[in-house]
Amino acid sequence: MSSSHTHSTHLNPEATPFLPAITSLPTLPDAALISTLDLLFEPSPDLHALALPTLRTISFSSYDDLISTLRDELLAIADAVALAAADPSVPQIEKENIQRPLHAILGSHPRLGEPKKETLSAQSQKEQAHLNDSEEVKAELRRLNKEYEDTFPGLRYVVWVNGRGRGEVMGDMRRRIARGDLRAEEREGIEAMCDIAADRAAKLLKSAQEAVEHGSA
Repeated sequence: MSSSHTHSTHLNPEATPFLPAITSLPTLPDAALISTLDLLFEPSPDLHALALPTLRTISFSSYDDLISTLRDELLAIADAVALAAADPSVPQIEKENIQRPLHAILGSHPRLGEPKKETLSAQSQKEQAHLNDSEEVKAELRRLNKEYEDTFPGLRYVVWVNGRGRGEVMGDMRRRIARGDLRAEEREGIEAMCDIAADRAAKLLKSAQEAVEHGSA
């Protein structure tokens, strides 16, 4: 009896986030697909609108395959944004409309060092935990966040923090601010966002497997 209770506790989606079987995605309701996307990426209605048709029409062999496909779709949007931005015949309002969904997706990521009371997912809290160990670090991150967002209005700095030291992360932030290249920043943000998603998928799948093994032990 107690063994069965322990098993169900570990597999309880309310207690432990889990990813559904990759082959089941085309059959799941929209709410389940959105929940899955929100485990891999930060919640974003614009990403939902982009990804849901893809999840409905393509059968993926793995979560890495899914994330790679979404990466390609986002990079294609970035290419379209860059082409429109460079074309003087495209009206400014049209350029903004093409750019807006991509910036909304990239802007869905929390700021580095963002207080927990703000919109910070459980995954981001874990990924950023080692960046918040001193008031000096927090103050410098706040300053860099502001400088970054002043340089790239509408974007937030996106980087795969997990496993990287605070000095390296803040150095990368300064490098990208100094570069001042919006088009490069869009692409780098997409790559980082998808690297984060792949890392989250690997950790969630590993946790699910460990829960099954623990429950059957």
